[in-house]
Amino acid sequence: MSPIAVYHEHPDWFRPLFVELDRRDIPYTRIDPTAHRFAIEEAKPDFSLFFNRMSPSAYLRGGIHAIFYTLNYLKHLEFLNLPIINGYKAWTFETSKALQLELLQSLGFGYPRSRVVNHVSQLVAAAEGLRFPVVVKANIGGSGAGITKYDTLEALRQAAQEGGLDFGVDHTALLQEFIPARGGYITRVETLGGKFLYAIRVYLTGETFNLCPADICQTNTGVELVRNACALDAPKNGLKVEAYTPPPAVIRIIETIVQAAGIDLGGIEYIIDDRDGEILYYDVNALSNFVADAVNVIGFNPHEKLVDYLEKRAGINKEATQFVHA
Repeated sequence: MSPIAVYHEHPDWFRPLFVELDRRDIPYTRIDPTAHRFAIEEAKPDFSLFFNRMSPSAYLRGGIHAIFYTLNYLKHLEFLNLPIINGYKAWTFETSKALQLELLQSLGFGYPRSRVVNHVSQLVAAAEGLRFPVVVKANIGGSGAGITKYDTLEALRQAAQEGGLDFGVDHTALLQEFIPARGGYITRVETLGGKFLYAIRVYLTGETFNLCPADICQTNTGVELVRNACALDAPKNGLKVEAYTPPPAVIRIIETIVQAAGIDLGGIEYIIDDRDGEILYYDVNALSNFVADAVNVIGFNPHEKLVDYLEKRAGINKEATQFVHA
């Protein structure tokens, strides 16, 4: 069997994946996106499967140059007809919060009211029609990076005038209504192969926008969890988590979103607006880090399910690939 290529730059997030691959004696090759090259005329690489685990937050770790390079490489591999997990289409949505909202708009699903801007001079005008508080989000973020909150129009105006706002690596940002969370939590739903895998409620503290599930270290009852990823740089953020199963209608919506985005493995986050009870979908993730200590939170090891899926896709299993790039 040709090896599975795992394309990633973070040193710790995917250790549980490698543990499971090693346990099953599945051959794999790790590829570093931050120091890479390819030839346009090259033959198809000898991989049974290419697993894209690149993160848009790589720019926080000195990997900014790999973000847009990855778009080129994924399209190159698609031209070569190499089977890919989370290919060019998925990565396009992963690297644009604006395109994520465009997708939700096209599908008719609710999302926080937002404006897209490319210069701080446009923020105050863009705020017309939005309810405060608002947040400014870098279009390419990750791990809560590049998000700032403003309670009033005057506070937003002052920030724009002071010129300290960072719109991120593509110089584009969202100005978005800050949604008060009913119950004090958001829900993150993980999917695999375009289908529901599990969901968790993450209880917010108001102190962080980093909701990386592998960073969360307590259950809702305060029991400490064993963190299985983000081991070196995971913050002690005080977030708490519990397993949860969304209503069937919500699950169908989330499956529709990931399938439309070409996301083979990914997580969707939604929030219930405490002002009117509306469900709003606000984050489409093609890079999923499973919740820490998953067996104790959700009752099973999702990495086992993931490697089951990788085995099928590496064998070009038709059932596993039926929706991808349809």
